[in-house]
Amino acid sequence: MKSLRNQLDNRIKPHFEKGGKFEKLHSLYDAVDTFLYVPNTTSKSGVHIHDASDTKRTMSLVILALIPALLFGMYNVGYQHYQAIGEVPVFWNCFLFGLLAILPKIVVSYVVGLGIEIIIAQIKGHEVQEGFLVSGMLIPMIVPVDLPLWMLAVATAFAVVFAKEVFGGTGYNIFNVALVARAFLFFAYPSKMTGEHVFVRAENSFGVGDANMVDGITQTVDAFSGATPLSQIETATGNSVTLVDVTGHVLTYWDMFLGLIPGSIGETSKLAILIGAIIMILFGVASWKTMVSVFIGGMATALLINQFAVNAVMQITPLEHILLGGFAFGAVFMATDPVTSARTESGKWVYGFLIGVIAVLIRVFNPGYPEGMMLAILFMNAFAPLIDYVVVGKNIKRRMRRATQKNDKSV
Repeated sequence: MKSLRNQLDNRIKPHFEKGGKFEKLHSLYDAVDTFLYVPNTTSKSGVHIHDASDTKRTMSLVILALIPALLFGMYNVGYQHYQAIGEVPVFWNCFLFGLLAILPKIVVSYVVGLGIEIIIAQIKGHEVQEGFLVSGMLIPMIVPVDLPLWMLAVATAFAVVFAKEVFGGTGYNIFNVALVARAFLFFAYPSKMTGEHVFVRAENSFGVGDANMVDGITQTVDAFSGATPLSQIETATGNSVTLVDVTGHVLTYWDMFLGLIPGSIGETSKLAILIGAIIMILFGVASWKTMVSVFIGGMATALLINQFAVNAVMQITPLEHILLGGFAFGAVFMATDPVTSARTESGKWVYGFLIGVIAVLIRVFNPGYPEGMMLAILFMNAFAPLIDYVVVGKNIKRRMRRATQKNDKSV
């Protein structure tokens, strides 16, 4: 590592400094350098608290927590594919298929997002911040596997520019960048974000899930449904519905917990999400209060609605709300975003609880939008500063009363 450091300082860095032939790419070099090594510069003015837990460390830990969900998402994409075309899912075949389907999305997300950030940093003369390291991973994980790459690129560019840079960059954005990208896709290209086939890539040499070659004989595969369980519930005509996978087999709670169901890439496995939550809580990069309060709010609302159920949607149990869709993923990785969420300890309980409540209300009472977590978090992003303002104001008044009472007693 020392030899690499010497190469960077003595042979490469001078070309990117002022007067060098790659001067206009200084921000790109600085981004790579600070990603590989901890900067050796310190603040020269103002009052600062120096701590080992910097932005890069925090973002790296969140990415580490996302890895289990990402890896399982790769496997599940292949698993759903082979089920849909009538073949027996083999682990490595499933994983390789998912890897080849998801890797281009990750590359496009980072190339577009970081490219824009580097250009803006170069124009402003600022350093490239590490905030997009997490957003660049989250965006591919919350979209359907069949989303065209150009749509992902457009949504990523929109989110980085209008949800982040116009507010001043990392640490100043009001709304979660990854969720803004998903919201843009949902409203701009709804047919590519909903429907039966967007969550399962079931293409083969014969078409889309229509035929299969076994021992040299072409066999017809039954028509499949790639609809998510929540979509199946929303489109149900009776007072109850039986949830099934792409082959028509009934889904169990275990299937939902493991994640062997259609859905966005990173949101299906609750086991992987739970592992990620434990990692972030242990390393102190996410608030367990926000996570728990989201689940409490959602479960309490679902339980209340169940008492007045008149259709299949209103009969979704609290456990099913947690196991289906992006509820758990949003609670763990989106609601806990330190920039856009409430920052006061009491405010985190209120913020998370209201996200859970609103998410379930949207799911139940909006037939055209079965997944309510995205809108619930974005809505509460706007109210997070108000929640903190009220909490801080109450704390000040409480302390003022204590001070007044203490002065009165001393007199």
